[in-house]
Amino acid sequence: SVILAQALITEGMKHTGVGLNAMQVRAGIETAVRAAVKSLRAMAKPIKSDDEIRQVATVSAESEEIGDIIARTIAKVGKDGVVTVEESPTFGVESEVVRGLQFDKGYISQYMVTNAERMEAEYRDVAVLVTDRKISAVKDVLPLLEKLAQTGKKELVIIADDVDGEALTTFVLNKLRGGFNILAV
Repeated sequence: SVILAQALITEGMKHTGVGLNAMQVRAGIETAVRAAVKSLRAMAKPIKSDDEIRQVATVSAESEEIGDIIARTIAKVGKDGVVTVEESPTFGVESEVVRGLQFDKGYISQYMVTNAERMEAEYRDVAVLVTDRKISAVKDVLPLLEKLAQTGKKELVIIADDVDGEALTTFVLNKLRGGFNILAV
C-alpha cells in the first residue's frame, strides 16, 4: 500500500506539473480506484476449506509454519471469530485462543487484583456494567451497588471510558476493607 500510495502521488504530481487541474487528476484517480475495486471484487473467490485458508496464509506469510498456525487458529475461532497478531519479545510463534472477551487495557488500579502473584483480576459469575461514560463519583453507580447488595452479590466489573476521583478511591477502599470487590477497566 505504501508503494501504491507513492506511485499515485508521483504520477499525480507529474500530471499537475504539466498543467493539468489537480481536481481533475484527483477525480481521475478516484474513478480508477472504483474500477480497480470493482474488478478485484469480480475476481475474488471466497475461501471455503481449511486447506484453502492454509494456502492463502502460507503465501501471505511466506512461511509454511506460520500458515499452518494461522489456519489452525482460524479453524478454532470460526469464520466470525477475531484473530489478532501481535509482536512478541520472545523467540518463536505461538497461538492463544481466548474465549469470551479480552481487553487491551487492564485494571485501573493494582489494588483491584485478585491474584497478587500473577497480578491478574479474575472473576466468575460476576455482574458487569458497561458504559461509555466516565465515572468519577460513587453516586453515579450507587443504585446499581444497592441492587447488587440486595441480591447478595459483592463483585462488579465496570467497563467504562474512565474511572477516577472519589469513585476510584471508594472502590479501592471497599476492596481493601472486604466490602464490594469492584474491578474497573
